Amino acid sequence: MKKWIPLLLIAIVLFQLDADAQCAMCKAVAESDLEGGGTTAKGLNDGILYLMAFPYLLIGTVGYFFYRHKKGLGS
Repeated sequence: MKKWIPLLLIAIVLFQLDADAQCAMCKAVAESDLEGGGTTAKGLNDGILYLMAFPYLLIGTVGYFFYRHKKGLGS
């Protein structure tokens, strides 16, 4: 299992996809809406925070259960 981890990390680094094309468009829409008194920019920011929180929660949960399993506290 340990020999696959470096290969997996190399594959992740080498096979990245560019996904930054939408950033300029989202920024322009949010700025124009904010100037017009809309709430799209606030909703966009809330959505980004929502999406950003879940990977940390998932990693924390997996780490917690891994810790419990290694210490023998699991069921």
